[in-house]
Amino acid sequence: MTVVVTAVFYPKPGRKQELADAMRRGIEAVQSEKGCELYSIHDAEDGTITMIEKWSSVEDLDVHGDSDQVKILRADVADLVEKPGLVTRMTPIPVGSAEQGAV
Repeated sequence: MTVVVTAVFYPKPGRKQELADAMRRGIEAVQSEKGCELYSIHDAEDGTITMIEKWSSVEDLDVHGDSDQVKILRADVADLVEKPGLVTRMTPIPVGSAEQGAV
């Protein structure tokens, strides 16, 4: 079963671009993980950096959570965020066309 995740990162004031740049190494490492279908960040209008992820299975996502790749990402951003990120797991509810009805 596909799993979609959002992870919201809260940059320290004036450090949003630095945070986005610091995430690059970890993102590139994670994209090579088994089951990773999407792992991308977005500049949200509320001042956060929001990551959108898509995983082939809950099991692949669970392995990812303790992976060395995630440890790289966490270490690289630790000094650039105000508080812990907000991570939300979601199960798609497809509606409409296959191309537009689910991530």
